[in-house]
Amino acid sequence: MEAGRVGRRVAYWRERRGLTQGDFGRLMAQSRRWVQDFEGGQRQADPRLSVLERASEVLRVPMEALLADDPAAPLSSARVHPPEVLALVEAMYRHDVLTGAFSADTPPPALPQIRKVLTYCCEAFQASHYGALGKALPELVIQSQYAVAEASPNSACAAYGALSRVYQLTASFLHKYGESTTVQAALAADRALSAAERSGDPVAIGAASRRVAKSLMYQEQSAAAVGFATAAARRLGGDLSAQGPLGLSTLGMLYLTAAIAASGQPRSESTVSTANDLLSEAAEVAAEQGGDLNEDWTAFGPTNVTLHRVDVHTRFEDGWSALKATAALNDAALAGLTRERHAQHLMTMARAALLARRRDEAAQSLLHAEQLAPEEVRGRPASVSLVKEVLEVTAIPSGQLRMLAQRCGLRA
Repeated sequence: MEAGRVGRRVAYWRERRGLTQGDFGRLMAQSRRWVQDFEGGQRQADPRLSVLERASEVLRVPMEALLADDPAAPLSSARVHPPEVLALVEAMYRHDVLTGAFSADTPPPALPQIRKVLTYCCEAFQASHYGALGKALPELVIQSQYAVAEASPNSACAAYGALSRVYQLTASFLHKYGESTTVQAALAADRALSAAERSGDPVAIGAASRRVAKSLMYQEQSAAAVGFATAAARRLGGDLSAQGPLGLSTLGMLYLTAAIAASGQPRSESTVSTANDLLSEAAEVAAEQGGDLNEDWTAFGPTNVTLHRVDVHTRFEDGWSALKATAALNDAALAGLTRERHAQHLMTMARAALLARRRDEAAQSLLHAEQLAPEEVRGRPASVSLVKEVLEVTAIPSGQLRMLAQRCGLRA
């Protein structure tokens, strides 16, 4: 066995399962540095059989998949996305969407109708109703592109603004499904930014820039994501601040995105300091805004800053600090969150509890998240992997945890 080839195959299947190097390391009872070295073929010339057996179990693939020349051969074990996701990807690559050459037989949709459907889709996203969202979004992509193609000079900027927001939502939706939709999500984010620039709206430009930064994170380009998000915040800061809560929410979310990206880098004094500085920038913007709002579907405010602080600690694998940071939250603030945001926080709490070896608390957070937003837990590869990890490290899993695992398609 050549260590470099085995490492590349492990990396391939880790990415297919939606696992970061940190996630995989925890499941292997190793550090992120160990995973980096292993995937790079630097651990040992001939990987031990026990290591390969454990990797095969964690990645849910036959060991032959880690030894075969073609790592993509046993695709039957890969997660299959729902039809709505496939329909959305197909809509993005349609000829008329790509060229803007639509049939003259059908009149272009009116912008108020585009905005009405977009509002419905954003509400579905924040409620974690991804099945409903996935059914409406493909046609919205097509129709919003059609609206741009047929827009008059006076309405072109508004049409491009609406198109940007449709692609922003598309990128966020596709990111829910992990590695296999990373390329399409990045494409949607780039299209969102291109449309936003043509709209001339600083809020749309800032919001689209956040999606581009997030796409860089999903491509494991964390340093580039930090640079991109902070550059956008500096460039647009004055214009956004002048627009009141709407602009401030956009600016604050750029800083929060940059902080999360900073925590995706290897932990060091420098990266921790950078993440904390960015959180402080976001906190200042939230204080200027004055409270928790949901302007432009951001859910930005002091509470969301605290949630991101918890997330940053967790991503730096400091579970105790993450749990301690939750003391700044109160029940009323959490109750005011959207279902999607609240469920995400509960998943983060499960990860933090796991890092702190509080396994029962981790299981309870998962169960609460599923009760609140079932599709957020059962449909996301990263969430399913977390459920599997909690199940594996719990000596005597409860019946509720086992049933949750089964609903996620896991053996329990």
